Amino acid sequence: MVHPTIQDFTTIGINHWDAPVEVREKFSLDEVNKKRLLEGARREGISSMFLVSTCNRTEIFSQGASTSELIRLLTNYSNGSLDDFHSHGFELEGQRAIQHLFHVATGLDSQILGDLQIVKQVKEGYELSACHDMISGELHRLIQHVFRAHKRSRNETSLGHGAATVAYAAVKFALRTFENLTHKNILLVGTGKIGKVTCKNLVNLGASKLTLINRTRDRAEFIAGKFNLQVADMEQLPEQIADADLVIVATGANEPVIRPEHMLPSIKKPKFKVMLDLSVPRNIDPKVAALDFVDVANMDMLSDVTDEAYKKREEEVPLVKKIIDDELSNYKLWLDEQRVVPTIKALTHKFETIREDELNFFRNKIETDNFDKIDKLTRRIVKKIAAYSIEHLRDHHHSEEVAEMVAKMFKLEAKNGHD
Repeated sequence: MVHPTIQDFTTIGINHWDAPVEVREKFSLDEVNKKRLLEGARREGISSMFLVSTCNRTEIFSQGASTSELIRLLTNYSNGSLDDFHSHGFELEGQRAIQHLFHVATGLDSQILGDLQIVKQVKEGYELSACHDMISGELHRLIQHVFRAHKRSRNETSLGHGAATVAYAAVKFALRTFENLTHKNILLVGTGKIGKVTCKNLVNLGASKLTLINRTRDRAEFIAGKFNLQVADMEQLPEQIADADLVIVATGANEPVIRPEHMLPSIKKPKFKVMLDLSVPRNIDPKVAALDFVDVANMDMLSDVTDEAYKKREEEVPLVKKIIDDELSNYKLWLDEQRVVPTIKALTHKFETIREDELNFFRNKIETDNFDKIDKLTRRIVKKIAAYSIEHLRDHHHSEEVAEMVAKMFKLEAKNGHD
């Protein structure tokens, strides 16, 4: 009988540690390509996996697939090549793959230590695969331990204290150039998840001359209404850039939103401006950075290591790793116990069959109006008798001999496989 083990798990991917933004954007997956990749995996016989694609990483976590299979899927459904992957990617197997997932979800592997957004992105990846019926029982259980580790890291340590987000790091980056944002003209392009948090951070730091632009104007107006801000149309983008001291772009577009032609009014009346690109793929055309009055920064240039809150979070890393070790140990114990699950199910089924057969035999031989009580009584007796055998099986889940002995003793027919 084949049982699931830690060695069944694999992880591959591209992330900010070894791949610059110009490489990461090649491997970035939009919602359509995420679904296409999952469907392609299913056609190849892969039945349990999920993926995470954010501004800093595109990674695939799987049970039962080889790293070479995952790499081929990623390169087939993204714009990245095998050469790009082998130069900048990583592949992990077994316990190292699982530990990496824990580190990603708790924010230990993030560019911004303790990143508050990453666990939401892991959940989104998991839920997408679950909708496609691509999550096995073992992977589901693993992810529950991963989410528990994240929750404990927030409740039992200070890792989540301070504004640990890319959006906050972006605003802090701007403050290195501008001492304060109160009187600066700020343009925020994109009011999705990151844009919305960025907007809130800007307002909290005193920004008042803030204009929002979004491809869907209604969304920009909704957020602007909360903070009493201005909204402009996408067609006004060139003029709004020219007026701005700080431009922040955070959209989900797959190609640059700000291109050289959008800079023409700025070129006619040049004034120094900082432009932050919080998107992968990049939303500011790299050619814009060639303008001498523009300081363009992308995701690779953001960091909060000088922030006091970062130093406090860094002190919590050993405690978070201890939580990860605890949850991983609990998961490994559960996984090992699955060896005896088929025997336990067969034993329970055997006892219940004997009980029902005997009850049916005496059903017409006993005159009573309380047969339901007899049914409950026999059910309780059988459960208590079975409990001793089940406990013994769980206590000796490492031993194939114990399961075989119980199977022979009760003439069980345990199904091959696992649930």
